[in-house]
Amino acid sequence: MTCKWLNEIEWDDQGLVPVIAQDAESGEVLMFAWMNREALEKTAATGEAIYWSRSRRKLWHKGEESGHFQRVVEIRTDCDNDVVLLKVEQMGGIACHTGRKSCFFQRLEEGCWTPVEPVLKDPKEIYQ
Repeated sequence: MTCKWLNEIEWDDQGLVPVIAQDAESGEVLMFAWMNREALEKTAATGEAIYWSRSRRKLWHKGEESGHFQRVVEIRTDCDNDVVLLKVEQMGGIACHTGRKSCFFQRLEEGCWTPVEPVLKDPKEIYQ
């Protein structure tokens, strides 16, 4: 049986699908990004996370600048096929460009966003 899995994704009007990267071992949500068809296809083929950068308008191989690659353990989609979940092994333990483990490091406390996760590595040391 030949499966046309990429055709089953519900791409938005810009040809993108939202993607959640989750730590495969702990279940922690590490980051949110976007993929176009090529990014998802290359991610499945290479076993490393490749996203679509909306700001740079190009493919973005996670870790290409920081060295913090994401090895993909599993690719899933939700019940509507309009969100992709990547279960990943986060190389270096840092997913966020701020030097934190997760991009979701701020918590709403008394009407203010408060950083509640530590910086593991100064971004100036990551992006030289």
